[in-house]
Order: sequence, then structure tokens, then C-alpha cells
Amino acid sequence: MELQKERLFSNRDLGRLLIPLIIEQLLAVTVGLADSLMVASVGEAAVSSVSLVDTVNVLLVNTFSALATGGAIVTGQLLGMREPDRAQRSAEQLLLFMAALSLAVTALMYALRSCIIHVLFGAVEPDVAASAEIYFNIVELSIPFLAVYSAGAALFRVMGNSKISMQISFVMNLINVAGNAILIFGLRWNVAGVALPTLISRVFAAAAVIWLLRDQQLPVHLSRNFRLSYDGPVIRSIVRTGVPNGIEGSLFQLGKILLLSVASQFGTASITANAIGNTIGAFQCLAGNAIGMALITVVSQCVGQQDYDGVRYYTRKLLLATYGAMFLTNVVLLSATPLILSIYHVSAEANDLAFQIIWMHGIMSVIFWPMAFTFPQTLRAAGDTAYAMVVSSLSMWLFRLLLGALLATKGGFGVLGIWMAMFVDWFVRITFFVLRYRSGKWKKMAVSRN
Repeated sequence: MELQKERLFSNRDLGRLLIPLIIEQLLAVTVGLADSLMVASVGEAAVSSVSLVDTVNVLLVNTFSALATGGAIVTGQLLGMREPDRAQRSAEQLLLFMAALSLAVTALMYALRSCIIHVLFGAVEPDVAASAEIYFNIVELSIPFLAVYSAGAALFRVMGNSKISMQISFVMNLINVAGNAILIFGLRWNVAGVALPTLISRVFAAAAVIWLLRDQQLPVHLSRNFRLSYDGPVIRSIVRTGVPNGIEGSLFQLGKILLLSVASQFGTASITANAIGNTIGAFQCLAGNAIGMALITVVSQCVGQQDYDGVRYYTRKLLLATYGAMFLTNVVLLSATPLILSIYHVSAEANDLAFQIIWMHGIMSVIFWPMAFTFPQTLRAAGDTAYAMVVSSLSMWLFRLLLGALLATKGGFGVLGIWMAMFVDWFVRITFFVLRYRSGKWKKMAVSRN
């Protein structure tokens, strides 16, 4: 009998990679929920100001996270090629690139501060504008630290060491929540009590990830003679894979922001139901997001080794894991929907709308979400990020945004029309991603060998 081919990642390796990623995703969602509840105790002006500034900050967070993940794909492929020196060089260049870009973005944000607060946010009340400026001035200082942490965490993940990023994320979130509790409930600070822990936690995360990357025993680490030098070919490889990923992330978040304005046309009940749906929806897709991150690690190294049979094997294996995990997650969440909604104490209309959204999204996500979002991580890990960006962005804006607005307003579906259009967006993505995967063109997008 033919011996089974030895695989790059054993089941135990996959477990060590996946479990910390799932915990990290769970931490991010639950701590974000707890954070918003504590902010609500400060007052309406503070809640409004934080919400307004965070519409921009979430865009930046998602962009830098996607950019770092895309850039780290280069390192993962080089690890698969068994070229540790090039992998190390690419890691150092990714950190420098993210630091330089984030500093430039931060400087731009401060230069445009008045425009953002008084023009972009519209004619807000004076107390809301004053609170927004305080929150903005403190939180925007954290952007470079967040970018560096995102790059470091992405590098640990492509090494297959997701435990480190989980541990740093845990402490970072603990600092944030504890800081909010002390400054808001203990010292009775206003929005500064919300902003300062965010800054401190991100400074800690950046310092921790840099310190840990100095371990010379790691497959990828910062060299002892690390210098601030620019390596053109390496930066170009990072830009080729990272920038499309970053653009896709930013356009996706921008589209979601615009959809909020569509939902707001249908009254408070629709806004509330849409917000609840987004919150529960994050939990419904949590396992899929984590497994997608693991797929990037696994596939990037397989592509580096030119093990395309391994790519297909792990894509199938992790897709099945995604379907199984999301099925179990949604069985629990859908069964608990009445209990979950009772916690919110919303109006009967908002409760009914939220119930419909949660059930629609839960059922459709089990059927379509893994192929629409986990599956294309294989293409991205192979370096085919430009194709993924074009498909995702066009589908998002043509179907989720434009079709959603039409179904909601002209179609008479209200806020439910936005969610219906989202499912169409998923189906369109799947069609193009499957066609690309079957064509095999993604195999030609890897980092060039020496």
C-alpha cells in the first residue's frame, strides 16, 4: 500500500494554531461589547463622541490589520521555501513599513482633525464636538502602536505561533477594560477615561510584540544588528500582497459605514435591530474568522514549498472545520436568541426585526459564509490578493451597498433589505472565487525564489 504523504501541519499543529485564534477572536468581540457598555455609563455626549470618532478608527484598525496580514504572507511563503534569512528580512521590513505608514497616517489625521470633527461628523452638539476632540486627541496617538502590534501579531501567526498573539491580546484587553473601570467608575473621568486605557493598552501590545520578536530562537525574529534600512525588492513584495488586502479591508468597512446611513432612514427600531444583528453576527462568524487566519498560515507555507496538493488538502480540511464550527455555534446562538434579545430591553418592533435578522444571518452564514470568506483566504495566502480585492470590493459596493439600498428603499423591505443584499454579495463572491481557484492562476502569484 502507498504510504500516506507526510503533511506540513499535523492535526495537533492545527489544534495549537486554531484554539488560540478562536480564543483571541472571542476576546476581541466580548471585550468590545463590555467596553461599549462601560462607555454608555459616562453619558450621551460621551457615547455619541466615542461612536463618531470610532467610525473612523475602526476603518483604520481594519485597514492596518488587513495590511499586516497581507504583508506577513510574504514571510509565510519564504518560511515554506526554507529561506530563513529572507523571511527574517521580510519581517523586519514589514514592521518598518507599518511603522512609517502609520506615522504618516497619524500626522494626516491630526492635520485633518478639525475637518473630521466639524465637517465629516456634521453639525453635532457643542458638548459632543468637545468630547469628540478630547477622545480624538488621545486615541489617535495609539495608531502607530496599533499598526506595529498588528504586524507583529501577523508574523507570529504565519510562524504558526498564534498563542503569543492571543496572550498579548488578552493582556491588552485586560488593561483596556480595567483602565476604563478605574478611570470611569473610580475617578469619574469622562471621555478621557475611555481614551487613555486604549492608548496605554496599545503601547503595551506594540512593546510586547517587539520584545518577543527579539528571541533569536524563533523561526522569524528581529536580528541583533537590526537597522532602520529600506530594502526595495522586499518592500515591493510586501506592497504587492499587503496593500490590496489593506484596500479591501478599508473599502469593506467604508461600505458598512455607508449602510448604517441607509438603515438610519427607517427609524430608531431599525437602527437598534441592525446594531444588535451586527453584534450577534460577529459571534455567529467568530469561528470562521479564526479558521480563516489559520488557513493563511498553513497555505502560505505550502505555497512556499510549492506543495499545491497540500494547499488543496488543507483548504478542504479547514473548510469542513469551518462548516462544522459555524453550524454548532449557530445552533446555540439561534436557540438562545429570545434570551439574548431579552437582555437588550428594546421595543417590540426592534425585538421582532432583530429576531428576523439574527435568524436570517445565522442560517445563511452556515450555508454560504465559509465559502465567501474562509475559502478566499487560500487565494490571499498564495499572493493572489489583488484578485481577491477586486472581487470583494466590487461585489460589496454593487450588491451589498447599491442593491441593499434599493431593496431597503424602493423594494420596501426596510432594514431587512440590507441583509438580503448581503447574502447576494456572498453568493457572487463564491462564484468568482471558485472560478479563480479552479483556474489555477493563483499558483503563479507567489514570492519569487532566489
